[in-house]
Amino acid sequence: MKLVKLLANLGYGSRKEVQRLIRAGAVTDDQGHVLGESDFPPHASIRFRGEPLDPPFPLLLMLNKPDGYTCSADDPGATIYDLLPARFALRNPVLSPVGRLDKDTTGLLLLTDDGQLLHKIIHPKSGCLKIYHAVLDRPLQGHEAALFASGELVLRNEGKPLLPAGLEVVGDKQARVTLHEGRYHQVRRMFAAAGNHVLALQRIAIGGLCLPADLPEGEWRELTADERTAIFQGLGDGNVLG
Repeated sequence: MKLVKLLANLGYGSRKEVQRLIRAGAVTDDQGHVLGESDFPPHASIRFRGEPLDPPFPLLLMLNKPDGYTCSADDPGATIYDLLPARFALRNPVLSPVGRLDKDTTGLLLLTDDGQLLHKIIHPKSGCLKIYHAVLDRPLQGHEAALFASGELVLRNEGKPLLPAGLEVVGDKQARVTLHEGRYHQVRRMFAAAGNHVLALQRIAIGGLCLPADLPEGEWRELTADERTAIFQGLGDGNVLG
Protein backbone atom coordinates (compact mmCIF):
# COMPACT_ATOMS: atom_id res chain seq x y z
CA MET A 1 0.00 0.00 0.00
CA LYS A 2 1.35 3.42 -0.93
CA LEU A 3 2.09 5.95 1.79
CA VAL A 4 -0.61 8.36 0.59
CA LYS A 5 -3.28 5.66 0.61
CA LEU A 6 -2.20 4.40 4.03
CA LEU A 7 -2.46 7.82 5.66
CA ALA A 8 -5.77 8.58 3.96
CA ASN A 9 -7.22 5.24 5.11
CA LEU A 10 -6.12 6.04 8.66
CA GLY A 11 -8.08 9.29 8.51
CA TYR A 12 -5.22 11.78 8.40
CA GLY A 13 -6.88 13.52 5.45
CA SER A 14 -8.08 13.01 1.90
CA ARG A 15 -5.51 11.76 -0.57
CA LYS A 16 -4.92 15.29 -1.84
CA GLU A 17 -4.58 16.60 1.72
CA VAL A 18 -2.16 13.81 2.60
CA GLN A 19 -0.10 14.53 -0.51
CA ARG A 20 0.21 18.17 0.55
CA LEU A 21 1.22 17.12 4.07
CA ILE A 22 3.87 14.75 2.77
CA ARG A 23 5.27 17.45 0.48
CA ALA A 24 5.31 19.85 3.45
CA GLY A 25 7.50 17.43 5.40
CA ALA A 26 4.91 16.34 7.96
CA VAL A 27 5.68 12.65 7.48
CA THR A 28 9.04 11.24 8.57
CA ASP A 29 10.58 7.97 9.67
CA ASP A 30 11.58 7.26 13.26
CA GLN A 31 15.00 8.77 12.60
CA GLY A 32 13.49 12.08 11.55
CA HIS A 33 14.13 11.67 7.83
CA VAL A 34 11.39 13.26 5.72
CA LEU A 35 9.48 10.73 3.64
CA GLY A 36 8.29 11.20 0.08
CA GLU A 37 5.20 9.77 -1.58
CA SER A 38 7.16 6.85 -3.03
CA ASP A 39 8.76 5.91 0.31
CA PHE A 40 7.10 3.23 2.38
CA PRO A 41 8.99 2.01 5.45
CA PRO A 42 7.42 -0.35 8.00
CA HIS A 43 4.25 1.02 9.63
CA ALA A 44 5.84 1.14 13.09
CA SER A 45 8.64 3.41 11.90
CA ILE A 46 6.43 6.07 10.23
CA ARG A 47 5.84 9.31 12.10
CA PHE A 48 3.19 11.95 11.42
CA ARG A 49 4.27 15.31 12.81
CA GLY A 50 6.63 13.43 15.11
CA GLU A 51 4.03 11.00 16.47
CA PRO A 52 3.68 7.28 15.67
CA LEU A 53 0.86 6.40 13.29
CA ASP A 54 -2.41 5.02 14.60
CA PRO A 55 -2.63 1.22 14.50
CA PRO A 56 -3.44 -0.24 11.08
CA PHE A 57 -6.40 -2.43 10.17
CA PRO A 58 -7.68 -4.46 11.97
CA LEU A 59 -8.15 -2.14 14.95
CA LEU A 60 -10.01 -3.11 18.14
CA LEU A 61 -10.53 -0.52 20.87
CA MET A 62 -12.28 -0.50 24.22
CA LEU A 63 -14.01 2.63 25.47
CA ASN A 64 -15.43 3.30 28.92
CA LYS A 65 -18.56 5.06 27.67
CA PRO A 66 -19.93 7.86 29.85
CA ASP A 67 -23.58 8.79 30.24
CA GLY A 68 -25.05 11.11 27.62
CA TYR A 69 -23.15 9.90 24.54
CA THR A 70 -24.80 8.12 21.61
CA CYS A 71 -23.13 5.49 19.42
CA SER A 72 -24.03 7.01 16.05
CA ALA A 73 -21.85 9.51 14.24
CA ASP A 74 -25.02 10.90 12.63
CA ASP A 75 -26.66 12.02 15.89
CA PRO A 76 -26.73 15.79 16.46
CA GLY A 77 -25.65 15.62 20.12
CA ALA A 78 -22.56 14.22 21.81
CA THR A 79 -21.37 10.93 20.33
CA ILE A 80 -18.72 8.38 21.24
CA TYR A 81 -16.63 9.67 18.33
CA ASP A 82 -16.21 12.94 20.25
CA LEU A 83 -14.16 10.94 22.75
CA LEU A 84 -11.75 9.64 20.08
CA PRO A 85 -9.27 11.46 17.82
CA ALA A 86 -11.30 13.16 15.07
CA ARG A 87 -9.46 11.21 12.37
CA PHE A 88 -10.82 7.92 13.77
CA ALA A 89 -14.23 8.82 12.30
CA LEU A 90 -12.58 9.02 8.86
CA ARG A 91 -10.84 5.63 8.87
CA ASN A 92 -11.40 3.28 5.95
CA PRO A 93 -12.65 0.67 6.74
CA VAL A 94 -14.95 2.54 9.10
CA LEU A 95 -14.51 2.20 12.86
CA SER A 96 -17.85 0.98 14.24
CA PRO A 97 -19.19 0.15 17.71
CA VAL A 98 -19.56 -3.57 18.40
CA GLY A 99 -23.20 -3.45 19.45
CA ARG A 100 -24.54 -0.14 20.67
CA LEU A 101 -25.03 1.15 24.17
CA ASP A 102 -28.00 3.45 24.77
CA LYS A 103 -27.33 7.13 25.38
CA ASP A 104 -27.92 6.73 29.11
CA THR A 105 -26.06 3.41 29.47
CA THR A 106 -22.41 3.50 30.48
CA GLY A 107 -19.50 1.09 30.52
CA LEU A 108 -17.59 -1.24 28.24
CA LEU A 109 -17.93 -0.56 24.52
CA LEU A 110 -15.78 -2.13 21.82
CA LEU A 111 -15.08 -0.49 18.47
CA THR A 112 -13.51 -2.14 15.44
CA ASP A 113 -12.96 -1.74 11.72
CA ASP A 114 -13.03 -5.55 11.29
CA GLY A 115 -16.52 -6.43 10.07
CA GLN A 116 -16.07 -10.18 10.52
CA LEU A 117 -14.96 -9.75 14.12
CA LEU A 118 -17.83 -7.36 14.83
CA HIS A 119 -20.44 -9.85 13.64
CA LYS A 120 -18.74 -12.73 15.46
CA ILE A 121 -18.98 -10.88 18.79
CA ILE A 122 -22.58 -9.71 18.46
CA HIS A 123 -24.09 -12.87 16.95
CA PRO A 124 -25.95 -14.94 19.58
CA LYS A 125 -24.44 -18.18 18.24
CA SER A 126 -20.94 -16.96 19.16
CA GLY A 127 -21.76 -17.52 22.83
CA CYS A 128 -20.24 -14.15 23.66
CA LEU A 129 -22.30 -12.96 26.63
CA LYS A 130 -22.82 -9.37 27.73
CA ILE A 131 -23.05 -8.56 31.44
CA TYR A 132 -24.71 -5.44 32.86
CA HIS A 133 -24.94 -3.96 36.33
CA ALA A 134 -28.37 -2.44 36.95
CA VAL A 135 -29.43 -0.07 39.72
CA LEU A 136 -33.18 -0.32 40.23
CA ASP A 137 -35.91 1.96 41.46
CA ARG A 138 -37.51 -0.67 43.70
CA PRO A 139 -36.31 -3.78 45.56
CA LEU A 140 -36.24 -7.06 43.66
CA GLN A 141 -39.25 -9.26 44.39
CA GLY A 142 -37.66 -12.68 43.87
CA HIS A 143 -39.43 -13.73 40.67
CA GLU A 144 -37.15 -11.91 38.26
CA ALA A 145 -34.45 -14.59 37.85
CA ALA A 146 -36.97 -17.27 36.85
CA LEU A 147 -38.73 -14.87 34.48
CA PHE A 148 -35.50 -13.84 32.74
CA ALA A 149 -34.26 -17.44 32.48
CA SER A 150 -37.53 -18.85 31.17
CA GLY A 151 -36.95 -18.19 27.49
CA GLU A 152 -40.63 -17.20 27.37
CA LEU A 153 -40.45 -13.50 28.18
CA VAL A 154 -41.89 -11.44 25.32
CA LEU A 155 -41.19 -7.72 25.45
CA ARG A 156 -43.89 -5.20 24.71
CA ASN A 157 -44.49 -4.66 20.97
CA GLU A 158 -42.46 -7.77 20.09
CA GLY A 159 -43.60 -11.24 19.08
CA LYS A 160 -40.46 -13.30 19.58
CA PRO A 161 -39.50 -14.41 23.12
CA LEU A 162 -36.13 -13.40 24.50
CA LEU A 163 -33.35 -15.92 24.79
CA PRO A 164 -32.87 -17.07 28.39
CA ALA A 165 -30.93 -14.49 30.41
CA GLY A 166 -29.16 -14.71 33.74
CA LEU A 167 -29.78 -12.58 36.80
CA GLU A 168 -27.56 -12.32 39.89
CA VAL A 169 -28.81 -10.29 42.85
CA VAL A 170 -26.01 -8.11 44.24
CA GLY A 171 -28.08 -5.82 46.45
CA ASP A 172 -31.60 -4.90 47.50
CA LYS A 173 -31.96 -2.74 44.39
CA GLN A 174 -29.01 -3.95 42.32
CA ALA A 175 -28.51 -6.87 39.96
CA ARG A 176 -26.21 -8.23 37.27
CA VAL A 177 -27.90 -9.34 34.08
CA THR A 178 -26.26 -11.63 31.53
CA LEU A 179 -27.56 -11.49 27.96
CA HIS A 180 -27.02 -13.74 24.95
CA GLU A 181 -28.44 -11.13 22.56
CA GLY A 182 -28.81 -7.38 22.30
CA ARG A 183 -32.26 -6.01 21.58
CA TYR A 184 -33.30 -2.38 21.79
CA HIS A 185 -33.20 -1.19 25.44
CA GLN A 186 -33.35 -4.86 26.39
CA VAL A 187 -32.32 -4.77 30.06
CA ARG A 188 -34.52 -1.78 30.83
CA ARG A 189 -37.50 -3.38 29.09
CA MET A 190 -36.93 -6.69 30.88
CA PHE A 191 -37.11 -5.02 34.27
CA ALA A 192 -40.11 -3.02 33.14
CA ALA A 193 -41.82 -6.31 32.28
CA ALA A 194 -40.98 -7.49 35.81
CA GLY A 195 -42.58 -4.39 37.32
CA ASN A 196 -39.46 -2.38 38.03
CA HIS A 197 -37.52 0.55 36.58
CA VAL A 198 -33.79 0.84 35.85
CA LEU A 199 -32.23 4.00 37.27
CA ALA A 200 -28.67 3.35 36.04
CA LEU A 201 -27.16 0.73 33.76
CA GLN A 202 -23.52 -0.13 33.11
CA ARG A 203 -22.07 -2.84 30.86
CA ILE A 204 -19.28 -4.43 32.85
CA ALA A 205 -18.19 -7.35 30.64
CA ILE A 206 -18.27 -8.74 27.12
CA GLY A 207 -17.46 -12.43 27.09
CA GLY A 208 -14.54 -12.94 29.46
CA LEU A 209 -13.39 -9.33 29.01
CA CYS A 210 -14.25 -7.16 32.01
CA LEU A 211 -14.23 -3.37 32.07
CA PRO A 212 -10.73 -2.53 33.38
CA ALA A 213 -10.69 -0.74 36.72
CA ASP A 214 -7.91 1.53 35.46
CA LEU A 215 -9.83 2.80 32.41
CA PRO A 216 -11.60 6.03 33.47
CA GLU A 217 -14.95 7.08 32.01
CA GLY A 218 -14.48 8.70 28.62
CA GLU A 219 -11.08 7.08 28.05
CA TRP A 220 -10.14 4.44 25.49
CA ARG A 221 -7.26 2.19 24.50
CA GLU A 222 -6.41 -0.61 22.11
CA LEU A 223 -6.97 -4.16 23.37
CA THR A 224 -4.03 -6.38 24.18
CA ALA A 225 -3.70 -9.81 22.58
CA ASP A 226 -4.83 -11.46 25.84
CA GLU A 227 -7.87 -9.20 26.04
CA ARG A 228 -8.85 -10.07 22.48
CA THR A 229 -8.73 -13.74 23.40
CA ALA A 230 -10.69 -13.16 26.61
CA ILE A 231 -13.74 -11.92 24.69
CA PHE A 232 -14.56 -15.49 23.69
CA GLN A 233 -13.52 -17.23 26.90
CA GLY A 234 -15.03 -18.49 30.09
CA LEU A 235 -18.66 -17.43 30.26
CA GLY A 236 -20.45 -20.75 30.19
CA ASP A 237 -22.20 -20.12 33.49
CA GLY A 238 -22.74 -16.39 32.90
CA ASN A 239 -21.11 -15.60 36.25
CA VAL A 240 -17.73 -14.15 35.38
CA LEU A 241 -17.49 -11.61 38.14
CA GLY A 242 -19.14 -13.36 41.05
